[in-house]
Amino acid sequence: MGKKERKPTFTFRIGLSKDIGIDLGTANTLVFLKGKGIVLKEPSVVAIHAHTGDILAVGNEAKAMIGKTPSNITAIRPLKDGVIADFNITKIMLKYFISKTFKGMGIVRPRVLIGVPLGITQVESRAVIEAAQQAGAKEAFIIEEPVAAAIGAGMNVHEPTGNMIVDIGGGTTEVAIISLGGVVVGKSLRIGGDEMNQAIIRYMKRTYNLEIGDRTAEQAKIHIGYATDPNPTVTYTIKGRNLATGLPNSIDITAKEISEALVEPINRIIEAIRSTLEKTPPEIAADIMETGMMLAGGGALLKNIDKIISKTTNMPVLIADDPLTCVARGTGKALEKINLLKKIAISY
Repeated sequence: MGKKERKPTFTFRIGLSKDIGIDLGTANTLVFLKGKGIVLKEPSVVAIHAHTGDILAVGNEAKAMIGKTPSNITAIRPLKDGVIADFNITKIMLKYFISKTFKGMGIVRPRVLIGVPLGITQVESRAVIEAAQQAGAKEAFIIEEPVAAAIGAGMNVHEPTGNMIVDIGGGTTEVAIISLGGVVVGKSLRIGGDEMNQAIIRYMKRTYNLEIGDRTAEQAKIHIGYATDPNPTVTYTIKGRNLATGLPNSIDITAKEISEALVEPINRIIEAIRSTLEKTPPEIAADIMETGMMLAGGGALLKNIDKIISKTTNMPVLIADDPLTCVARGTGKALEKINLLKKIAISY
């Protein structure tokens, strides 16, 4: 995270219910309220009026508008590749999510712990903290997403043994070897579920001359997406616009075709895993061979992704329980254990 990082002076109090953990993802934002668990899960999308700049919708309502808005309405995803691309829109989005979390509880200025990708710059880290503070946080701290994901997946990250986590999110894939509460070897790859969707969009355009939207590609991936060994009998109807005629069209596509479309992004994720393993100290590598690597994030839900990673690395691969919520649950567990939080959180 940079040489000048410093440990914060913590004022978290045990039992304080106004502490929240946020998984500020490219695709979705999840909020963990201390003592209650995950209380909010919405898309990281904001709809604004193109001419006036007025905010029209945030979260679920805004995502429903993607690809369907008139020219005077723009649906924006303010995070790109796991980091803030539009500071003001991110601040507005965070303020909305924090307000919604504490709705009916009066004016609340919570302490916030936010998951961020591995290796983001100090400038990017400060932007996350400032956005949270300007959105109403009393104090804001950050935690590396793979560390939070490992905690959320139930791994003993503070022990002197090696743990391996592969967190496949919407904008990034975080590969990390963790021991004694810190990242020993890590790699952040700006490829995730979004790039898989784009691969399907490109495949449909190249193979069928059919233009489809991001939501359509995502639904095809969810329904019949396989990382390897696709089911030969399943098909899915994809609707879009024929580029030759300009007219709406629909095509029945097979799971094998979606699997072919996903080859490139999956291979790049596997290459990141392999290069991380190659840099891993031998003692820690021995631990990982015994315990296996853990998959988290929405990408872990892609069918047979554990199978192809295990086959190409010759290592046991596990999928975390409820992989979509691992980072958020990890921030929550860190908030509940003050000693653990002091070891793993970072502030600027």
